[in-house]
Amino acid sequence: MMSSKIGLACIIDDDSMYVNLIKKIIEAKSLCQNLMVFKNGEEALNYFEVILSNLDKKSIPEIIFLDINMPVMDGWEFLEGFTKIKNKLGKTITLYIVSSSINPVDIERAKSINSVKDYLIKPVTIEDLESIFLNQPA
Repeated sequence: MMSSKIGLACIIDDDSMYVNLIKKIIEAKSLCQNLMVFKNGEEALNYFEVILSNLDKKSIPEIIFLDINMPVMDGWEFLEGFTKIKNKLGKTITLYIVSSSINPVDIERAKSINSVKDYLIKPVTIEDLESIFLNQPA
């Protein structure tokens, strides 16, 4: 089995069933070494702001899967804050929006944001995940 090039991935999503499913796939396929989960954008943004002050590169995920619709702080609000700090993190982070919304407005909006690599519609498949993790530039 090929070992993953990805050290750390991050899921920002309040849907625990979806998160557990993704975790199982990632673990079963050994797609990355560690996985962080945040229930909303605010938790995640706080985490990144703490990292910024410590500049601990090992704690910065290489991939983020971001849901749009969450309580407290949604995906759009997270993106706004994240875009302001991401260049200071000194590491390339590939961000995917993952949503059950098939609204073209959401998809267009997501793709117009530089930080966003792609828009994935739930449910995300094993094939989706494999291609994301295995094609990630080292």
